[in-house]
Amino acid sequence: MKAIILAAGVGSRLGNLTKELPKPLVDVNGKSIIERQISSFRNAGIDDIILVIGPFAEKYLFKDVKYINGKKSFSHNILYSLIEAKSEMTDDVIISYGDIIFEDSVIRTLLNSKNEIGLAIDLEWKKMHQNKPKNLIDKVCNVFIANNQITKIGYKKNLGEPSKKTIGEFIGLAKFSKKTITDFLKIYLELEKTHKGKFHESPSVKEGIITDMLQEFIDRNYRLNPIFVSGKWCEIDTIDDLKNARILFQ
Repeated sequence: MKAIILAAGVGSRLGNLTKELPKPLVDVNGKSIIERQISSFRNAGIDDIILVIGPFAEKYLFKDVKYINGKKSFSHNILYSLIEAKSEMTDDVIISYGDIIFEDSVIRTLLNSKNEIGLAIDLEWKKMHQNKPKNLIDKVCNVFIANNQITKIGYKKNLGEPSKKTIGEFIGLAKFSKKTITDFLKIYLELEKTHKGKFHESPSVKEGIITDMLQEFIDRNYRLNPIFVSGKWCEIDTIDDLKNARILFQ
């Protein structure tokens, strides 16, 4: 099992904190976001850890991890950052966004799942976002779940409120088997050559986000299973998120 952490984000909503520091290196009570992730993965027995990094690469000083510099001159997004790690897609893998922190129990829950593709889902997501402005709530990544299968994924503002379906939040952690991550790469490379124009919620394939590919998998009849997590976790995108993280994770 490998862990690929997508840590090339800029973090513009954190203001001066990220002017000369990568967002994943922002401090949360004495440990950076990425340091906390690495610790959780290692505590779960995952030592093969890959960081896809971007600006200020020289500030990453962690030992015993592999670095891939995903900085490119053309416009791209987090999906292409993942593809930069294509040489590492050779085993079962957990993919993690680089701006989230979570309790060790969240990773253990993911590892205990036997699904070919499993997404970490929080069913209590509304509690976390209840005091946020509408523009940020609209950007929450929701999933629709029916018969223990994810039937749709995307931004809340685009999905709406379906009837007779469970709604959860994808927290930015996904587990793929060796076969399905191989399929992920193959399908992406095909799309990169053949797909024109808008790609699900993004302007193009190269400017795509992870959830675009997850929806592509759903559309191609792959089974994506929810892995319901109940431990503490949070995304750090704004100053208010950071304040909340420093309360949750002492």
